[in-house]
Amino acid sequence: MEISQDMRGVLIAKEFVVHQDAESLAAAVAQRIVTLAAQAISERGAFRIALAGGSTPRRCYELLRDMAVDWQRVHVYYGDERCLPRGDPGRNDSMAQQAWLDHVAVPADNVHAIPAELGAEAAAAEYAKLLEPALPLDIVLLGMGEDGHTASLFPGNPATEQGDAVVAVFDAPKPPPQRVSLGMPTLNAAREKIFLVAGEGKREALGKIARGIALPAARIARAEWHVDGAALPGEIVSGD
Repeated sequence: MEISQDMRGVLIAKEFVVHQDAESLAAAVAQRIVTLAAQAISERGAFRIALAGGSTPRRCYELLRDMAVDWQRVHVYYGDERCLPRGDPGRNDSMAQQAWLDHVAVPADNVHAIPAELGAEAAAAEYAKLLEPALPLDIVLLGMGEDGHTASLFPGNPATEQGDAVVAVFDAPKPPPQRVSLGMPTLNAAREKIFLVAGEGKREALGKIARGIALPAARIARAEWHVDGAALPGEIVSGD
């Protein structure tokens, strides 16, 4: 169900779609990725996507395993990463490999992990150099935390206000305290920005955005928002 009326804080959204549940949300976004991948490959010869972490994107990645994509032309990047050792199960790249990338024919050289094991400052500098030739990305997939953060850009954190392509994040309110994130300008510059937001725990933050509060997630302009019914706050009234 698409919502077309005035949503105040999400007025700059490109599209706002409510799905029955998290499963249908993940399936719809997976199909959207397949469509955009085919378009990018046809127009530019390659498809460049930055991945999000979290449970809702994980299911989307699992569904992508069985979809028809020219995987040889796909390049994978990451929207953010936790500063943990390479291979740690808490890393976003570990989750994406297990859920999706280990099961498809994306060349290993096309998977561009953030070297977060180096520490936030060094990893951000290295990833900025690696990322530069790929910009603008075709898609950034994004989640939203219960506090309204997206990627590792948290409310009130200095990294959220920085204009660098990739930023070092310190004192994150969730462990681990050191992270690396694509900066707000890089996220906004992507050709397509797609949010996956599921669960009643996200309802309060989404309500704040609907009321015009500029949480970090709300600062991603002209994004597609895919939301399940459990996350939908009363401030956003659905239409037919």
